[in-house]
This record gives sequence, C-alpha cells and structure tokens, in this order.
Amino acid sequence: MTRAGETGRGDLRRQIIQILPRLRRFCLALARRPDVADDLCQATVERALARADQFVPGSKLDSWMYKIAQNIWIDEGRRQQTRGTEVDVDHAYDMVGSDGLKVVEGRSDLARAREALASLPEEQRVLITLVVLDGMSYKDAAETLAIPMGTVMSRIARARRAIDKHVNGEPAQ
Repeated sequence: MTRAGETGRGDLRRQIIQILPRLRRFCLALARRPDVADDLCQATVERALARADQFVPGSKLDSWMYKIAQNIWIDEGRRQQTRGTEVDVDHAYDMVGSDGLKVVEGRSDLARAREALASLPEEQRVLITLVVLDGMSYKDAAETLAIPMGTVMSRIARARRAIDKHVNGEPAQ
C-alpha cells in the first residue's frame, strides 16, 4: 500500500472515531439493549475498516456507517429467525423484579420518554435517533435509509405523537 493510501486510511479511522458516539446511539436505537448495541457498533466499525476501499471520498461517512449497521442488524435478525431465540441469563434475571431505584426512575419524564422511544416501531425509532438526537436533516436521513423523504416526515410525525402520548397521556397538537 502506498503512503497516500495509508494516510487516507488513517484519516478514515480518525473520522470513524469522531462519529462513534452517534453510531452507538444509532445502534442502540436498533438493538434497544446496550450490550447488543455495543456488539453491533463494533461489528459495524470492523466491517467499515475491512471495506474502507468501498467508501467514496466526499460522501457522508456517518450515512455510510449507519447503512452498514442497519445491514448487519437486518442480517443478524435473519440469522436469529433461523436459529431461534436466545435468552441472556443475566438479562433474564434483571427482568424478574425491580428495585427501588428503578421504581423512582420510572416516575420521571426522562424514563417515560425512554420507554416511549423504546416502544416505537424500529423504523420510527431509527428515524427519531437520526433526526432528533443526531440532528440529521430529513433529506440526509432519507438518503441514508434509502426511503422517500415523505416517508421520513410521516414516520417522524407519528413517532413524535406516540412519544408525546406516552409521556403526557395525550396527543401532540
């Protein structure tokens, strides 16, 4: 590999490091569980580095990375359908009961907002993460997910209404 190629790969690595927090948030929106999201994020970075030659310079790295994560998530979902459901023993133990801290936290608006976000259908949850949490434009989100912009707008509107209803008990005006 030439020196210029090594420099380009180093630049790509630095750029990937810069978007890691947003990528993890996106993976968490897909997976809903931090441990699974971390695995998805790691697999995404590994695949991006392995296929760095496929990245088109001048295009948006975050969109490319989000697409890789989404494809890995879809592929993993298909694999799980084939092999059946697995239950993590530690996670199952946490679901058995609740402690006082979780009860108190469950009363806060933030906890209700988190619950509302987690209860959204995947396509709405992903868009809320991209547009609201990461500040991506509707146009960029549409390009990233390869869906029409009208679909982005309607899913965001439905997601916001659902979150508002969950948090406040009434639909947004």
